[in-house]
Amino acid sequence: VQLQASGGGLVQAGGSLRLSCAISGSGFSIDTMRWYRQAPGKQRELVAAITSGGLTNYADSVKGRFTIARDNDKNTVCLQMNSLKPEDTAVYYCNALGKYYGGRPFGSWGQGTLVTVSS
Repeated sequence: VQLQASGGGLVQAGGSLRLSCAISGSGFSIDTMRWYRQAPGKQRELVAAITSGGLTNYADSVKGRFTIARDNDKNTVCLQMNSLKPEDTAVYYCNALGKYYGGRPFGSWGQGTLVTVSS
């Protein structure tokens, strides 16, 4: 299972970015997809998550501004980020939890994509 994140960049405060994460491979099913972020000098934190059934949850700091969505047919997950703030600056990582056919669970990470929000 491989995850490839994209869509990061530099944006001014108040702007928007859309992150995407494509999951490749075969012989597995994905349960929960998540986006995490890690700012310089800080611990990695959960930003948003979405289950296979479409249930979502968000960090309080991004509620109302970020939206997570997934395409189960394409095995992709996106994070639409609006009204960005300088404190959203971080490396964003996608994460997938699932099972291989046969039942063995896995958790995989993408390589991270940098989001920089200027004031």
